Amino acid sequence: MLNLLTHGDPALPKLLIAHGLFGSGRNWGVIAKRLADRYHVLAPDLRNHGDSPWFDSHSYDDLAQDLAALLDRPTDVVGHSMGGKAAMVLAVTYPDLVNRLIVADIAPVAYAHSQSHNIAAMRAVDLSGVARRSEAGDLLQVEEALKPFLLQSLDADGKRWKLNLDVLDRDMDKIVGFPELDGQFDGPALFLSGADSDYLQPAHRDRIKALFPAAKFAKIPGAGHWLHAEKPREFEAALRAFLEAPVG
Repeated sequence: MLNLLTHGDPALPKLLIAHGLFGSGRNWGVIAKRLADRYHVLAPDLRNHGDSPWFDSHSYDDLAQDLAALLDRPTDVVGHSMGGKAAMVLAVTYPDLVNRLIVADIAPVAYAHSQSHNIAAMRAVDLSGVARRSEAGDLLQVEEALKPFLLQSLDADGKRWKLNLDVLDRDMDKIVGFPELDGQFDGPALFLSGADSDYLQPAHRDRIKALFPAAKFAKIPGAGHWLHAEKPREFEAALRAFLEAPVG
């Protein structure tokens, strides 16, 4: 079972949030706590991340099955990046468990980029002499803007990354890819992108509509791929507007 952070009254409607690659449920703490006024928010650590178990595979079928095990009724689902792909597979594979779907800055397609260079950078840090995250940050050779995010997954006391780097690296082709799916999700779906990001492109819309016929699209001005972190208020407002709109 995945490690699960929850916010809000369990009697409220459920809202599941699936984080992206190298992240954890804690990354969504601020937004989750704010949404807890209207929802019982579930923010799991996905497999091979955070405090969830490590497994020897990391496919989107795996991730969707893990998420389905957390749900016992139709639930609103939000997913960003890798978590967005997992949320899409969940919606198509287990449509009876998904009420509304929000996909943040990702499309159901294979991307050419890889994150293996960031895994190599994390592996290269000698944690044996590291007592604080800041010390690891001095040694971590990645983009400065990415350092604080990656360091959230460092257990400095245990001198370990809370990421299954070996499996994530080995299955990187699956992570940047997307599986072939039979069927579609006919429920409400919002594909929300950062206006400054190139992850969700007009060329992807036909593929999105084939899997999610009711899909709508929106952009957050001034935001890139990390739209929920860069523009949290605007992201929250977009979620609320979509989730609270009448269906039909």
